[in-house]
Amino acid sequence: MLFNSFEFIFVFLPVMFFGYFLFNKIHPTIGKAWLLVGSLFFYSWWNPVYLWLLLASILVNYGLGSILLKKTTRRKAVLIVGIIFNVSLLGFFKYFDFFIGNINFLLDTSYNFLYLILPLAISFYTFQQIAYLVDVYKNKVEENSFLHYALFISFFPQLIAGPIVHHKEVMGQYLDKTNKRMNGENIAKGLFLFSLGLFKKVAIADSFAVWANEGFANSATLSFADGWITSLSYTLQLYFDFSGYSDMAIGLALLFNIRLPINFDSPYKAVSIQDFWRRWHITLSRFLTSYIYIPLGGNRVSIGRTYIHIFIVFFVSGFWHGAGWTFIAWGVMHGVAMMIHRLWKSLGLRLPAILGWFITFQFINATWVFFRAPDFSTAMQVLSAMVHYESWNLTLELFIENSDKLLIYLAGALLIAFFIKNSTKWMESLRPNPVYAAFAAGLFIYAALRLQQVSEFLYFNF
Repeated sequence: MLFNSFEFIFVFLPVMFFGYFLFNKIHPTIGKAWLLVGSLFFYSWWNPVYLWLLLASILVNYGLGSILLKKTTRRKAVLIVGIIFNVSLLGFFKYFDFFIGNINFLLDTSYNFLYLILPLAISFYTFQQIAYLVDVYKNKVEENSFLHYALFISFFPQLIAGPIVHHKEVMGQYLDKTNKRMNGENIAKGLFLFSLGLFKKVAIADSFAVWANEGFANSATLSFADGWITSLSYTLQLYFDFSGYSDMAIGLALLFNIRLPINFDSPYKAVSIQDFWRRWHITLSRFLTSYIYIPLGGNRVSIGRTYIHIFIVFFVSGFWHGAGWTFIAWGVMHGVAMMIHRLWKSLGLRLPAILGWFITFQFINATWVFFRAPDFSTAMQVLSAMVHYESWNLTLELFIENSDKLLIYLAGALLIAFFIKNSTKWMESLRPNPVYAAFAAGLFIYAALRLQQVSEFLYFNF
């Protein structure tokens, strides 16, 4: 079940919303149990078989967390077991066939592939549970209710593609009795954000998806103009897809009086690669910094080791996103860029903000090509088209037929990405009134009319 589907918007969400506050009037525990059952149903809609994997993961991690809370003498060993369990679970389902393929290639063997279907959200709930175990180990967690823990992991607005939430960020909200009643301001803000996110997804991101897919499917025949349209289309598709999802997730949680952390903060306004990673997938960056970079020693060691730590973090980031060498290459390129940026700063050098922004955006746009391409050959063909100027002529029929529309969409989307205030900041200053209500209703109606062809959010694949 997708956020941008009829069954979610017009059936599942209303039932969950009214049921939650109705059951809260009987007892808050019943309300939370309703929310948990609904979240598990939401997850099982995709593939009921993998619901058992999610439940098993929750049970094992809850059990390990309970042991850690008892302050036993072997807490570190328990933590290591927990990390190995979670990494192994993710590794088996996400990376087994990748490793088998590379072993077969390198050793000329013929081991069989398992052709496993990647369980939905496994990358996200694995990292969230690792963070939980580490936080328990560091005595940052006190509350130990199984109901609360299971809801913390499976809460449907953030289960599938984040944000990756810390236990302390939401647990107090689940315990707050004032959150058990409907809150008009939260409902207004939640519906506004959800409508805005839905519009970004179905009206903007999905429009660019058509052009990006066409370009990458015909990478060998792209002209200079085709290459730039292809890369920018994917750059903007990913931006509005992830921005739209983030808005919808935060908006949905607000309907239930839960505030999720911001995960997206106008990343294409970044004036450096470091600035970009402070704005893009913020909770993933936070996880990688808190649970990999800092434990390795962070920047408290020699410059050489600091650079190694940066490289490791971005290698993990690339590999986390996908079991493929193009994802690893994308992560490595960002790691190298971050090392160059740190060296540049250490030398006391500075760029004018506008030049820093231009270089950063061009780098981001170029590296997204590897993120999207199915292989290196396709990526290099797209990039080659972007640097070999022969003429401004379009060659792909779809681009020619939509040339006027393409120009308007590209210009409009870039202006939004570069100059418009982030939607969550916009939401914070929002005061419910008829104008905002009409605006949100207009966005929602327009987006709802375009739901005939439902498409997944890109980060659902990670």
